[in-house]
Amino acid sequence: MKLGLYLRNMGPQSTRQVLRECALSAEAAGVDDVWVADHIAIPPGEAEGSNGRYLDPLATLAFLSGVTERIGLGTGVLVLPYRGALVTAKWVATIQELSGGRLSFGVGAGWMEAEFRAVGVAKRQRGAVTDATLEFLQRCFDDDEVEVNGQRFLFRPRPPRPPLLVGGAPPHALRRAVRFGAGWMPMGALDPSALREPIERFRQMAASAGQREPEVVLATALPVDDVERAIDRAHALRTVGVTHIVHGWRYADAAEFARVAATIGERIGPAVRAATKARSV
Repeated sequence: MKLGLYLRNMGPQSTRQVLRECALSAEAAGVDDVWVADHIAIPPGEAEGSNGRYLDPLATLAFLSGVTERIGLGTGVLVLPYRGALVTAKWVATIQELSGGRLSFGVGAGWMEAEFRAVGVAKRQRGAVTDATLEFLQRCFDDDEVEVNGQRFLFRPRPPRPPLLVGGAPPHALRRAVRFGAGWMPMGALDPSALREPIERFRQMAASAGQREPEVVLATALPVDDVERAIDRAHALRTVGVTHIVHGWRYADAAEFARVAATIGERIGPAVRAATKARSV
């Protein structure tokens, strides 16, 4: 099982220095990856905790790819209807190229009505736009030469396609994940028992489509102040099919983040992996 951490690319923690220090402390602690969220136009009434300050997730990961060397970088999740497909494809390919293949590409269809109004996209079209964008991205990573709007062009650089994860709830997210050969990225403080049935259904759908067993990356919060309880929860989630946990919380500063990164990377992670390995022998 992999363990990652959310970086706050929003609010007062989203400064150049704090983001850099957090990413470097996570890398030093052996955390598998760091993830960022996506909001593009927060209305005043929804700004608690961020004051409307959000850094673009792709630009943030591009910055982090230049200050780190090994740690994975993830979008959790990028809302595809907010952005043009070609521009998104170029961003994704560039980050994947310059990071040395460290990107995990989590995507979603979005939910905030105000943001859809701000970007001028009808919320009712979000599913169709998401699928069209994913289809286009698939073509870009499959071939150097791509056509869009009647124009052929060269899509280069064309690094290895980053792992794709589809965020959202069943059944739509599971169908989309199988359609595009992706993993699933559920979010929230979900009880393992609530995940057992949808993960099993997802596995069956993937198997019926001739795909290998899919990844399930859960964005949640572990009880890191109680290491043994955190280990037990990670084990319980692994038992029902979660393959990767991304821990997120509202930390105050880089020092607090570094303490949790050390707990995750140096204590919880090794214990979970050792126990998982022992059970598989």
